[in-house]
Amino acid sequence: MLEQRLATRLQTKKTQLDQLRPLPEGAVRRLQEQLLVEWIYNSNAIEGNTLTLRETQLILETGLTVGGKSLREHFEVINHRDAIQYVESLIERNEAISTFHIRQIHHLVLKEIDPENAGQYRQLPVRIAGATHQPPEAWAVTPLMNEWDAWLNGPAQQEDAIVRAALAHHRLTVIHPFIDGNGRTARLVMNLLLMRDGYPPTIILRINRRQYYRVLAAADRGNPAPFVNFVGRAVERSLTLYLDACRPQSKAPAGEDSWLTLQEAAKATPYSQEYLSLLARTGRLEAIKRGRVWYTTPSAIAVYQASLAPH
Repeated sequence: MLEQRLATRLQTKKTQLDQLRPLPEGAVRRLQEQLLVEWIYNSNAIEGNTLTLRETQLILETGLTVGGKSLREHFEVINHRDAIQYVESLIERNEAISTFHIRQIHHLVLKEIDPENAGQYRQLPVRIAGATHQPPEAWAVTPLMNEWDAWLNGPAQQEDAIVRAALAHHRLTVIHPFIDGNGRTARLVMNLLLMRDGYPPTIILRINRRQYYRVLAAADRGNPAPFVNFVGRAVERSLTLYLDACRPQSKAPAGEDSWLTLQEAAKATPYSQEYLSLLARTGRLEAIKRGRVWYTTPSAIAVYQASLAPH
């Protein structure tokens, strides 16, 4: 289901990261601090929270409120931090993940915001604004979640770790088991599964919100591959961040390993910037997105070109 070039890069980078273990404590601590803020900010922003990245960081570090922002938005930050800490505790205990854990995660996401529904399956029908998918009736939620549990701890164990985490996320959003907080909970569960398999925290970026919903909608229509590859590219971004931070850097990277914007890279290739962007967005070219700008390396382009050569 993962695009072959992307799958190969993910396997290579995961192996490289595992070979560096134990990872440098200082580098890991800085990465964890950075990714915690990014994770909370982006996941909340996807759902409409208006706090900035810096404001999210200030709330986490000081506990102070930000003028002009709602109390709910502040609770969304603190709650998400507590949910992440719970996820990390589950990884340390190495327990099989069940619907009980999903409800506990959801309880932490919604506590102080909607305590009556926090951790409780919905009792009412829901519609998702702007989506064609109609979630199942409330009475079907419990049996469907039990099926999700059986799938996760049964057939899903035969899947690649990234495919399994992405499909678990999508299947949860299809069931839509809670009145509110389904997206945040699904992303937390996705990361729980990824991190348990040795991957770093993976962040769905706010700037990719429209694409995220588009590939989820494609999965709703029976085509999960775009969503799985979307998650795979997000995983690759985190792997790249960890490798860049944890590899010893005794000298500057060679020219073929230097990150270039796609505009810069296009000048030395037969491809246009637009075509390189398409390759990056579909996972066929190794690239990383910083803000709204894609970057790649000459060696990544060479690998792509070599993959086109007849064998």
